[in-house]
Amino acid sequence: MVYNLDIKRPAWREEEEFVLFADAANAFVADTCAPHIERWEKAGIVDREVWNKGGEYGLLAPDCPEEYGGVGGDFRHDAVLIDAVHGQGIDSWGVVLHNAIVTPYVTAFASEDQKKEWLPKLISGEYVSAIAMTEPGGGSDLQGMKTTAIKKGNGYVLNGSKTFITNGGTANFIVVCAKTDPAEGAKGISLFAVETDGLEGFSRGEKLDKVGLKAQDTCELFFDDMKIPASALIGPEEGKGFYQLMDKLPQERLIIALQGMAMIENILGQTIDYVKERKAFGKRIIDFQNTRFKLAECKSEATMAKVFCDYCTDALVENRLSTEMASMAKYLVSDLQCKIMDECVQLHGGYGYMNEYPVARAWRDARVQRIYGGTNEIMKLVIARGL
Repeated sequence: MVYNLDIKRPAWREEEEFVLFADAANAFVADTCAPHIERWEKAGIVDREVWNKGGEYGLLAPDCPEEYGGVGGDFRHDAVLIDAVHGQGIDSWGVVLHNAIVTPYVTAFASEDQKKEWLPKLISGEYVSAIAMTEPGGGSDLQGMKTTAIKKGNGYVLNGSKTFITNGGTANFIVVCAKTDPAEGAKGISLFAVETDGLEGFSRGEKLDKVGLKAQDTCELFFDDMKIPASALIGPEEGKGFYQLMDKLPQERLIIALQGMAMIENILGQTIDYVKERKAFGKRIIDFQNTRFKLAECKSEATMAKVFCDYCTDALVENRLSTEMASMAKYLVSDLQCKIMDECVQLHGGYGYMNEYPVARAWRDARVQRIYGGTNEIMKLVIARGL
């Protein structure tokens, strides 16, 4: 359970629908995920069965319409799940990407036939999803991607590679960004839903050795004359991929902020408990003025960030969250997350540097938040354009 920052919760969180969903999500994470986190960290991957169990609990793609097997919810269900997963320190399970980043491309842009084919499998856990944007030669520069999808016969041939792919080692449903017209820049990008099971020309690299998120099976993906049907194209025509990506990036960036907020609350609460129990020089760590001042700063900044995150969540649900506002949330919260994690490690002393303590893992996991989803420097450029 995350630390209570003593601010009024949005009214919707008190509604029975969300209370019951939160109870189910928290119970699932506590029973099915938390006992295995150390084993997953050593293995470098989350058990595949967790995805199927998550589907059985109704935790996968909860904002999908009921007609496809979903809960029929909205982004608020994703926000509740983020609190449950990241609030209990399960930062490496890529369920939020599956639910709130990849699946929305299907619900928003796919044809009815595509939705009927793909959504039930995403909801049940038969499909684990990923999105392949970033390439080895470029990070945030999506327009400069080199991967191509050239039309041939009644389908496409994909060639290229992607890197830093979350869920890359497990995913069997991957939204791939590729150039269908390399001469057209952003207008030449299209999105394809690639079902990888038994697909010739598709391969995965070794799991990447990251600083943090050790249980996340991040890897490279390779497409070597990989043939896919024309029905894999998401949307009615080629060349819409960049605009589809831009349409969903505000939600992705808010997700990163919400993940950071849940991690802040979790570790801040654990640190406050720790300094109340740990003693040095005959008194509790919390009784030293420096400790109290540091935690006062952390709680104050975390409280302001929480209020902003709640505001942005409501704005997204009401379809009024701007790209600039989402970028503010992403960069401010991820910067704050790294700052507070560092302070919490310091307040734990030598134990804060031990991997057996959750604060050490949270400190490592936090750093990438300032990089993925667009670096924080890119966020500032986006914000500046709206001045």
